[in-house]
Amino acid sequence: MANQTSLIRVFRNFKRPEPQAVAPFADAPTGNVCDAMDRFGAMDYQIKPIDPASKMCGVALTVRTRPGDNLAIYQALELARAGDVLVIQTYDHTAGSVIGDLVVNNARRRGLAGIVTDGLVRDASGIRATGLPVFARGLSPSSPFKDGGAEIGGAISCGGVAVHPGDVVVGDEDGVVVVPQAELPAVAERLQAVFEKEAKMLAAIEAGQLTNEAMLKRLAEVGVEFVEHRDWRSND
Repeated sequence: MANQTSLIRVFRNFKRPEPQAVAPFADAPTGNVCDAMDRFGAMDYQIKPIDPASKMCGVALTVRTRPGDNLAIYQALELARAGDVLVIQTYDHTAGSVIGDLVVNNARRRGLAGIVTDGLVRDASGIRATGLPVFARGLSPSSPFKDGGAEIGGAISCGGVAVHPGDVVVGDEDGVVVVPQAELPAVAERLQAVFEKEAKMLAAIEAGQLTNEAMLKRLAEVGVEFVEHRDWRSND
């Protein structure tokens, strides 16, 4: 009996942000980007780079695929533009991989900025050899089927974060952060403020100013209770 296939729905021609709107995030650490969004936007901590040295920034091209299947990813590659990041929702599928080094090589040749998935990947050494940043929940040698049943260019959830096509995706060894396209200008402005604040704090520490007056003030507001130590193992 022949394998049954399912339709792949594609939403085409979504609006991508202008390059100047993406540029402020190109070299930004994910921690700073997350701070600039009031600690929101970070994917689940298990989604990490296959190569810890990876740095990624690009525009989301979303894929929502049936667990254990990757046929739609080949269609997504045909639609992708240089600088895109494939963000693949597998519904946290961990029974097998969704991509391997051949797909990653294909993406690199097309000029993509990276790949993110809430599932697993395989061929870790081959992926690292491509130099393309790949972020995943983990590794598995098992490969996916190619039967279809997917959606490209729609809203997805990956690592507990909503991702829309055209959002900016930033990744490094700490993980992945998503910046909604509509919020890019505001977040970029706050990001600059985060940079300036941390630079001042670091300069003060390096100058020997180890007491942070702002933190002492906040501690005083919260309240700190000091209790004399007692060895509870002693009968005295």
